[in-house]
Amino acid sequence: MDFLDQIYFNNTIRSYCIVGGTILVALLLKRYLSRYLVSIFFLLIKRIWKNVSKQSFINLVAVPFEWFILIFVSVFAIDKLTFPTIFFYTIYGHTTVDIISRTGTGIIIAAFIWLVLRLTDFVALVLEENAKLTDDARDNQLIIFLRDFLKVIIGIIGILLIIKACFNQPLGSLLTGLSIVGAALALGAKESLENLIASFIIFFDKPFFAGDTVKVNNIIGRVERIGLRSTRILTADKTIVTMPNKQMVDSIVDNWSMRTQRRAEIVLELSVKTTAGKIEKVVAGLKAIMADNAENLSPYSVFLKEVNKNGITIVTEYFTPQIAMSDFDGLKQTINFQIKKLLEENAVEFAGEPNTIVINNDVVKE
Repeated sequence: MDFLDQIYFNNTIRSYCIVGGTILVALLLKRYLSRYLVSIFFLLIKRIWKNVSKQSFINLVAVPFEWFILIFVSVFAIDKLTFPTIFFYTIYGHTTVDIISRTGTGIIIAAFIWLVLRLTDFVALVLEENAKLTDDARDNQLIIFLRDFLKVIIGIIGILLIIKACFNQPLGSLLTGLSIVGAALALGAKESLENLIASFIIFFDKPFFAGDTVKVNNIIGRVERIGLRSTRILTADKTIVTMPNKQMVDSIVDNWSMRTQRRAEIVLELSVKTTAGKIEKVVAGLKAIMADNAENLSPYSVFLKEVNKNGITIVTEYFTPQIAMSDFDGLKQTINFQIKKLLEENAVEFAGEPNTIVINNDVVKE
């Protein structure tokens, strides 16, 4: 037993064994202990949200909770050792003991902030699942926006706490200094600040939501995500276009998802030589085609728009309910095929069709 009482670096071997054993036990049991504590915490959450997924909660919270337990136990176990005098130095007025102690506190705070950020993700996930049960898309956008905004605030608070713990700076003077630095950074990061303000405008004005199909600056696609700085749009080419929020606010945004109907227009420019009888047959045939598809159209119209020296213009216009784009394209194709057959049956010529010109090269002899 005398061996355990031998002193190395101001601590007995017994003390090293106790600290090392404590850390080893924490390392071996951190997974099981964290799962057990997480399960207990989950029972409390289950009382608030009945449909919450336990697996989702464990996947998000278990890993940061494991590391928080390990770091917390390790730092406090090592703190029980006497700091070796051989390593005692003063660096710019701060002792190595003070530096290591503050570093350990900063690591604990960082691990705790990581755990809080994961809890924020889980709460947002639960609220998002509940929001999907409603028809209002604004709930989903609100949750994503608040989640990102809250995570930024938590991150800033964590950085301030680490600065306070590691550098022992008063938060009051620190906030005053940060306000001056923040003003300077705001001038330098003017565009980023404008995009942040634009994100609030999008949130409160609600010109579009995540999942809507929009057209902005000749870019057409589905809004995948509205962030604090930019909006991501998935185009038909399956590429992600990142649009600054300021540009989304300043530009004209055509929200296709807010249309109550879809519109199609067919313009037929017939030859000026087309007889009045054929024109009547074509107009009547177009009206018959529209009537055959009336169950899918609301409303429709067929009319002779113009008669001039360049040709005869017949316009067919119809609307459909807000159906899927693939169904709308299929309906247009069906109607276009029927119109093509109608024109072929009546032998109608289009305006501007090339004419056959015959040139006689025979030489006239006197």
